[in-house]
Amino acid sequence: MKIRPLSIEGAWEVTPRLHGDPRGLFLEWYRFDRLAEAVGHPLRLAQANLSVSARDVVRGIHFADVPPGQAKYVTCVRGAVLDVVVDVRVGSPTYGRWEAVRLDDTDRRAVYLAEGLGHGFCALTDDATLSYLCSATYNPAAEHTVHPLDPDLGIDWPAASPLLSERDAAAPRLAQARDAGLLPGYDACRSFTEASATRPSL
Repeated sequence: MKIRPLSIEGAWEVTPRLHGDPRGLFLEWYRFDRLAEAVGHPLRLAQANLSVSARDVVRGIHFADVPPGQAKYVTCVRGAVLDVVVDVRVGSPTYGRWEAVRLDDTDRRAVYLAEGLGHGFCALTDDATLSYLCSATYNPAAEHTVHPLDPDLGIDWPAASPLLSERDAAAPRLAQARDAGLLPGYDACRSFTEASATRPSL
């Protein structure tokens, strides 16, 4: 398993070793000890989600209040997506930047993103299926979204006509979310992440 940091602090790409033979394939798609060694603290597992999307569906950009936030470990178990991490942390050196990683059922990569980062994806195939491991349970009162087609973000979504949910289509732009006080602060996110190193795993 190879774990490398992305250009946005708190986001990592995980590339597993694939062991295949005529019978099929085996891989370790998540190792709590290897991830903890790379990111500096364990991922507290509180919830697991599965998301199935048609081609050209764009979901996001979603994030949660910090604390407690919601760290995510995401992989694509069927089809392919372009997975996008957005830095929505006010005061971050990379605030407003995004980075994309292709996740698919061939290379079996995963993405880890820390609490406070925004997340979204575009389905590149029909029935694209994502599996998420999450550090906190879903709390709708603490969940927010930024419009994925915000021109100030300029995310290059690989879909001619992106399909959005009503919630995402009505989401504020990044600047509007900042003005409304919805975005997490960089210092608060860093403090929370550093404190995670001393908290026991669930």
